[in-house]
Amino acid sequence: MNSTATTTTIPAAVDIATMRHCISRLLGPDVPPPAGEELAVREGLVRGHMQLIIPEVERAALARGEDDVPRYCALACVGEARSKLSAPAGSGPDRALAHARRLARCLAALCDHYEALTDVAMCLACDQPLREGDETLPHDHTRPSGPATPAGRIHARCAHTVRRR
Repeated sequence: MNSTATTTTIPAAVDIATMRHCISRLLGPDVPPPAGEELAVREGLVRGHMQLIIPEVERAALARGEDDVPRYCALACVGEARSKLSAPAGSGPDRALAHARRLARCLAALCDHYEALTDVAMCLACDQPLREGDETLPHDHTRPSGPATPAGRIHARCAHTVRRR
């Protein structure tokens, strides 16, 4: 039973999947902590993504009604993100890594707010956006050894994909 997804079009500047991949390179459970130049590159990518998404989250939040709770939460996150972007990392490799991870967590929160405010639907199997015209299937998968994957939709092409997380 196939259907098409009805979602909001994502602006070209906001590539949530790429941002989430960048986040996973700093916060992923199986990723060794980067150091030196690699850490600087990853932090620079996170900073760049934050600079792209902050105005988009702010724009989406301000389009909501003044009494909208998600609007206030998103605007608070935008303020926190700007604060973290302007904060110095501190001296030493441990502080630089901690600062880069703080930025990555902040970027993850901005991505979450962006998706919530713009009704962007993501495929639960591949973490890519479900776009207008994509063939999708409902997905509500439970595992015998653990909690259920949240209900949502997946691309039809991802129906037989095994997700490893």
